[in-house]
Amino acid sequence: MIIGYARVSSKKQNLARQIKELEAFGCDRIIKEKESGKNFKERTAYNEMRSKMRFGDVLVVHDLSRFGRNKQEIRDEWKALMDEDIDIVVLNMPILDTRKYRELEGMGQLVSDLVLTLLSWMVDEERERIKVAQKEGIEIAKKEGKFRGGKKKYHAGATGKDKVIYDRVVQLLEEKNSVMDIHREVGISRNTIYDIKRNIEVIEK
Repeated sequence: MIIGYARVSSKKQNLARQIKELEAFGCDRIIKEKESGKNFKERTAYNEMRSKMRFGDVLVVHDLSRFGRNKQEIRDEWKALMDEDIDIVVLNMPILDTRKYRELEGMGQLVSDLVLTLLSWMVDEERERIKVAQKEGIEIAKKEGKFRGGKKKYHAGATGKDKVIYDRVVQLLEEKNSVMDIHREVGISRNTIYDIKRNIEVIEK
């Protein structure tokens, strides 16, 4: 059986795009879930689906983040599925289709390991690139007399609505939600969310 799994991390988000792609792929069943990507234990629909999956089934997702935000957790779940001879298809990365490697012993896991490692590297590189670009942009603006800083709106000492938004961002970050998902839910800019995240990391260190 070909089973599609569609997930978003907030009840306010829409599953329509994922469902449409899973239907187009030809899934026999589509499991829908609106839960945070914090961990697998809290995903009721996913766990129920997994308990019923058997040898020869195919699990289809739009992208790897449907599994979660934690790299090691995604790796562990991927291995568990392969150990049970359940194939995996990631729609936005055609190379991640374990059905292609059935006749090549060990090749499926090798490809999976390489791609998962590459993805984690790309995420780290993107974060570093954004930090460098922001720093360079500020330095240029300072030299041109255009940068004067500014009072932060969302911070631990904020009040009223600003504090509510700040606390929600912190909560979502702790739950390992992506910056894009948080941006979509709370409506503030991604740069502001990255700034909050960096401040939290500095405090924790």
